[in-house]
Amino acid sequence: MRKLTLTLLGLGMLANGLFMLLFPATWYPSIPGVSATGPYNVHFIRDIGAAYSVSGAGLLALVRWPQAWPAAIAGSAFQLLHALVHVFDALQGRVAVDHLLNDALLVVVPAVVALALSWPRGSTAPSNYA
Repeated sequence: MRKLTLTLLGLGMLANGLFMLLFPATWYPSIPGVSATGPYNVHFIRDIGAAYSVSGAGLLALVRWPQAWPAAIAGSAFQLLHALVHVFDALQGRVAVDHLLNDALLVVVPAVVALALSWPRGSTAPSNYA
């Protein structure tokens, strides 16, 4: 179940990142709530798309190679910090609080799950990871 979840999260993050990189003008209006966070900015969307792509690739690498856990944790750490920005913006009134429910499902939960599943089990030694 762990590998399946990592695979699904990795594919989802990679797909979202590639969508952002390749089709930012289509991505922007198609994701619920994104337009409420600020005006369309192709460069910014592609920057975040690059980070999402690397995050997804790190999770997928972990599924294949247990020693890739540092890459998976780094990508998951970006996801978690990104999620915290969403929560902070809602708490500061920059976006409607009801927007946070959408963010919880699409941003916060995947970030927490990705980081939890990327973390080495038991000892932090890579040989004990798998």
